[in-house]
Amino acid sequence: MERRNAWTTYNAEELKKLNAINEDYKKCLDAGKTERECIALTIERAEAAGYKNIKDVIKSGEKVQAGDKIYAVCMNKMIAMFNMGTKPLEEGMNILGAHIDSPRIDVKQNPLYENEEFAYLDTHYYGGIKKYQWVTIPLAIHGVIVKKDGTVVNVNIGEKGEDPVFVITDLLIHLASKQMDKKAAGVVEGENLDLLIGSRPIEQDESLEKKEKEAVKANVMNLLKEYYDVEEEDFISAELEIVPAGKARDCGFDRSIVLAYGQDDRVCAFTSLFAMLDVEKTERTACCILVDKEEIGSVGATGMHSRFFENIVAELVALTEGESDLKVRRALMNSTMLSSDVSAAYDPMYAEVFEKRSSAFFGKGLVFNKFTGSRGKSGSNDANAEYLAKIRQAMDSQDVSYQFAELGKVDAGGGGTIAYIMANYGMEVIDSGVAVLSMHAPWEATSKADVYEAYKGYKAFIEEMK
Repeated sequence: MERRNAWTTYNAEELKKLNAINEDYKKCLDAGKTERECIALTIERAEAAGYKNIKDVIKSGEKVQAGDKIYAVCMNKMIAMFNMGTKPLEEGMNILGAHIDSPRIDVKQNPLYENEEFAYLDTHYYGGIKKYQWVTIPLAIHGVIVKKDGTVVNVNIGEKGEDPVFVITDLLIHLASKQMDKKAAGVVEGENLDLLIGSRPIEQDESLEKKEKEAVKANVMNLLKEYYDVEEEDFISAELEIVPAGKARDCGFDRSIVLAYGQDDRVCAFTSLFAMLDVEKTERTACCILVDKEEIGSVGATGMHSRFFENIVAELVALTEGESDLKVRRALMNSTMLSSDVSAAYDPMYAEVFEKRSSAFFGKGLVFNKFTGSRGKSGSNDANAEYLAKIRQAMDSQDVSYQFAELGKVDAGGGGTIAYIMANYGMEVIDSGVAVLSMHAPWEATSKADVYEAYKGYKAFIEEMK
């Protein structure tokens, strides 16, 4: 079925809105390159829009009622926001869900070492990456170092114009004959993804008999002590993420594309956030949940498999109608959800892995995937036809450009989302999101039209689903 190109439908006023949404989106991408940064940004915007921390609500003994705006945070890496509706919670919620973690390279807990007068940080990659894509590009370090006394040191090096950047080196082409014969997965080994961070030895008194053996490493630690007041042992209690350095940029002569790191899945997360903050009073409670760890299986306390979301719903039921395990179960089962994650945009340069009739296309709007998984729909939530009809009605009622697709040819591969996890509660769930070129690469590309239509679609879902 042919879908319209959304760019052909806009008048001057809509183009103005589209540009405003995308400028804000790029700012969010720049400010939120890690999960912690995304949560800090979300809290700031939520509180400015009148949302209250559920911990403060519980502590004050307030009753929660229709129109109240509540948020809850888990370990600074996961957040759930609620705009309380006029209907009881047990009648269900309209939920927007997306993940805020992205493929990257993590610093290990004993990382700093010197080798032939080069200083390195030892690393371990996170999520599905093509390792060869991460060599020779400018990289930045984001994260936190937590000292034994509990002091949290925020780290962000490589983003400002005056900052140094870092790099993972590659073998020169002149000596790479054997490397070039390797399969792509082994061209760069995981243990060779170590970050080059220095080469200058610390200044030493030449008259001293005992000199620093690892003078480059010592110089790096001297600088870290000077600027951050940390010791080498503090790396043990640190979370440092290596990400591409640089800001989100317009791409193309027509500036129709956003090129940036981490658009899987922050393009869905930030557009969900924008929609959530723009919604006023609702009949059904609106919810936006942004989660961690999707790229490695949604595990851990901040992944969708955790009980965090369920526990917060239980707290809200207690604050509105009194404690009731049954009402919590009903609230979850009666809910509807968009499990928002990116989809693969049809790329004519690699047409052989796509089935064109069932592909997502750039510029044709919000993408719905009835199922994801791999090959025989393995590991997939498969949405009901009745629910798809309601989704179509909601989108059409607010003139949202949208398309239905699947991730590549049946036997070409596949991927999963958080949809099947939430479907375990018995709620209606469908995968939705934005079509992305070069997914999981250090720099990913999205259509500005699709970013705008995702925002419109998420807002329509909250307002129209009854």
